[in-house]
Amino acid sequence: MLEWGLGALALALAAALVVLFNQLIAARNQVRAAWSDIDVQLTRRHDLVPQLVAAVQGYASHERATLEAVTALRQQALQAVALDDKARIEAALAQQVNRLLALQENYPELKASANFLQLQRELVEVEDHLQYARRFYNGAVRELNNHIETFPSMIVARLARFTPAEFYRHGEEQDAPA
Repeated sequence: MLEWGLGALALALAAALVVLFNQLIAARNQVRAAWSDIDVQLTRRHDLVPQLVAAVQGYASHERATLEAVTALRQQALQAVALDDKARIEAALAQQVNRLLALQENYPELKASANFLQLQRELVEVEDHLQYARRFYNGAVRELNNHIETFPSMIVARLARFTPAEFYRHGEEQDAPA
């Protein structure tokens, strides 16, 4: 009888470990999918930036420093690998793109350009999607990190060498305490 009890206990423990491991895998995959959503929106923004630069350049060619800064930041963003670097560069790029968009106030002909206005609408849409994607990603990271840091799933996480994911901190959030 004792053997049956120990067998049932071992089976229940094994089932619990499998469930916890599968929850960790699902949470990690959710983080990966959420990052992919951010990456898609960043790619959309990166694709719009050269068009915006070209549109502004036609009307405000002497705004060379801003145009060069946007182009350089786009290139850095495409090459960034580390999440902190990518977030910092993307925040700077967003700031420079906003400067480009603000040039319309000084150039009425730019403000009247259908191409510029379409690009502006598309960039606003991309920024809205990016904001949502960042929130979704950070929620997925929180969920994964909670699984990794709470009992009993922390035991399985340590055995399977799961590591906490990094939150995406954008702009002024970069310096917030952890």
